Amino acid sequence: MKDTIMKYVVQNAAKYGKANEKAVMGKVMAENPELRKNPKEVLELIKQCIEEFESLDDETKAKLLDKYKEERKEEVKTKALLPLKNAEKGKVVMRFAPNPNGPPTLGSARGIIVNGEYAKMYDGKFILRFDDTDPRTKRPMLEAYDWYVEDCKWLGYEPDEIIYASKRIPIYYEYVEKLLKMEKAYPCFCSKEEFKKFRDKGVECPHRDTDGEKALEIWQEMLDGKYKEGEVVIRIKTDMKHKDPAIRDWVAFRIIYESHPLVKDSFHVYPTLDFESAIEDHLNGVTHIIRGKDLIDSERRQRFIYKYFGWEYPITKHWGRVKIHEFGKLSTSGIRKDIEAGKYSGWDDPRLPTLKALRRRGFEAEAIKNFFISLGVSENDVAVSMKNLYAENRKIVDAKANRYFFVWNPVEVRIEGVEAKEVKIPLNPNDANRFRVLKGSDTVYITKDDFEMFKEGEIFRLKDFCNIRLIDKANRKTEFVSYELGEVKKGKNIIHWLPKNDTIPCVVLGFEKYEGLAEKNVLDDVGNVVQFERFAFCRLEKFDGEELVAIYAHP
Repeated sequence: MKDTIMKYVVQNAAKYGKANEKAVMGKVMAENPELRKNPKEVLELIKQCIEEFESLDDETKAKLLDKYKEERKEEVKTKALLPLKNAEKGKVVMRFAPNPNGPPTLGSARGIIVNGEYAKMYDGKFILRFDDTDPRTKRPMLEAYDWYVEDCKWLGYEPDEIIYASKRIPIYYEYVEKLLKMEKAYPCFCSKEEFKKFRDKGVECPHRDTDGEKALEIWQEMLDGKYKEGEVVIRIKTDMKHKDPAIRDWVAFRIIYESHPLVKDSFHVYPTLDFESAIEDHLNGVTHIIRGKDLIDSERRQRFIYKYFGWEYPITKHWGRVKIHEFGKLSTSGIRKDIEAGKYSGWDDPRLPTLKALRRRGFEAEAIKNFFISLGVSENDVAVSMKNLYAENRKIVDAKANRYFFVWNPVEVRIEGVEAKEVKIPLNPNDANRFRVLKGSDTVYITKDDFEMFKEGEIFRLKDFCNIRLIDKANRKTEFVSYELGEVKKGKNIIHWLPKNDTIPCVVLGFEKYEGLAEKNVLDDVGNVVQFERFAFCRLEKFDGEELVAIYAHP
């Protein structure tokens, strides 16, 4: 937090000579609304940072000014996707292959966007393939199939073809039977522990020399349900002396007696992801695969199948992980458990990194697209903040979002000597022709944070209404000073407000829950993203006749 505060101290000092604590306070609160719960502590830290900056010598100050100036440039820096190797117009086939055990997340969005964008760049084909052949460990959700299709379309990458691996299992059976007949695969009765000993020593297991005819006979018995789970698996012959033990005779099929959400009890012998994916990539004519660098072993395993069948392996590009600071290591299975435990309200809870949640918050698909394209495709791991995504979305929504007042933790304030009047306020500073009207009166609401900052005798301005002086803090009394800016400098001591008799209750849901009041004018924008001035961009979700529910988007 101190680094954030110092950034705004330096930037404000660069503009005005000396940093203004309240101006810095506004910037810090806008970027980190969760700090509004502790305004006194934040203000004290701001004062300390200003004092610290002022005590620095000119050379050190200059270095800080350069540092934060450079930081702002980096935030707007963008990149384009680099060309694909050996890619030809009209011949590129890309695929995005999720396991639908939950809705698409930001991580999924990266896969959709990059693969979909490359398909567009080369007038190629974009395939959405559901790798859903594990009915237990990563059990698919029926709803998630549709969620993926919807989110692909929302992001602007409608699939040219949709494939459900679980519906194509008989195809995989045909290919493993060919491998068994060729004696390039074999049924293995070793337990996991037994085979691990052989694998670690680089020694062939006793079942490896099973002849093709006998192997096919055992395979048929597997399909007939003769064996228990774990009793027998089908392994692909590789090289038991391979330097990487993970490549040595890997499992291609295993028995799982579990009903599948999509194909029910049609099958109990399921292919592993490596086998299914290898076959599908060939059958679908995939030309380029973009996968995580942690999956390099998958390619090495699959290349044995391609070698046996005489196929050409797709061009592969590996990328590093993207870590988003605010979400840490949240996994789909972990989120599911937290939802079931009541920690989150559902898959669209605004605190989650799912696309359902981001859509609910009012994010634009274009912003998410620009965010991930700017990261590019490289093997380097990338650590970024949601602030980068906020910046992309802000570029889009700022120009079109209407402005309104929302007063959280409202404090009622009396104004002596003021006359009631209608106040016209621009709906958007970029459009001088559209206004909203508030009815200024002698009783208004302001936020508790603002009220506690002011001292008796201090003048502050109710934005676009009037200037008032605090005369009795204990009884929340002020007196009218003037309607013009006058004693209040632009950008200083100017706060938002609401008239007592022209408000509706409003709750904002997000990483924190904010309760307060909003102006009634917002009802014209339910369903849209608006900016609550000095608070944040929010999507107005619903109004039940009594209370408005808004979803926090970003500062």
